[in-house]
Amino acid sequence: MYKPRTYRHWVQGQGLASFHVVVKETDLYIRASSDLKIKARSLVLKYRRILEKYIDKHPLFATSLEPIMVAEDAPAIIREMAASASKVDVGPMAAVAGAIAQFVGEELLPHSSEVIIENGGDIYLKSLKDRTVAIYTGRSPLSGKIGLEIKAAETPLAICTSSGTVGHSLSLGKADAVVAVSKSATLADAAATAIGNIIIQPDDIQNGIEFAKRMEGLSGVVIIKDDKIGIWGNLTISRTNKMAQP
Repeated sequence: MYKPRTYRHWVQGQGLASFHVVVKETDLYIRASSDLKIKARSLVLKYRRILEKYIDKHPLFATSLEPIMVAEDAPAIIREMAASASKVDVGPMAAVAGAIAQFVGEELLPHSSEVIIENGGDIYLKSLKDRTVAIYTGRSPLSGKIGLEIKAAETPLAICTSSGTVGHSLSLGKADAVVAVSKSATLADAAATAIGNIIIQPDDIQNGIEFAKRMEGLSGVVIIKDDKIGIWGNLTISRTNKMAQP
């Protein structure tokens, strides 16, 4: 059963058609030039089959919290998840939401000049206009009050979020939000998880920033814990008119 996620509307998407695709654990909110739900659903099924078939033969891929090697002839989505996870020392499934968003998004682009896909806090974005992505941090007093300004020329781009206090994704830390930005959604997703694992208290934010600086391929990161925030990279931050959710 679909459960509304109010933060999904915190990405500006004026002028685009919107629709949901839900298949088992995969729950995408998509905006595109037209309603591509049928095409998007077929792509979700395609990539879920690839993942499920691989996991049936290699169950450690689904459970490992550490990087694992995959064969050179493994499917592309498997190779990208494994490679990104290895760069930041986490298990490959830390990149699964970003991977689905990006692989589906890239195959929708021939059918739509603009695509915004949100998958559990992970966003793949290709836009013809500048857009703002507000940052949702649950009960933090900063929730919805700041956002990332994304220039059209910077897209396609991935903006992925990990939280130890919001949602059901596995995090070993207690960050209200770690937002990682990269051209690669698998890297952004894995990096957000890895950095989030470091953040237990506000004093850990600087350690998270230093970790992010060593990650080749990241454009920047935002780390929020309680009322404290750390920002690094080529990012433009702005105030938004969103209100923190109860």
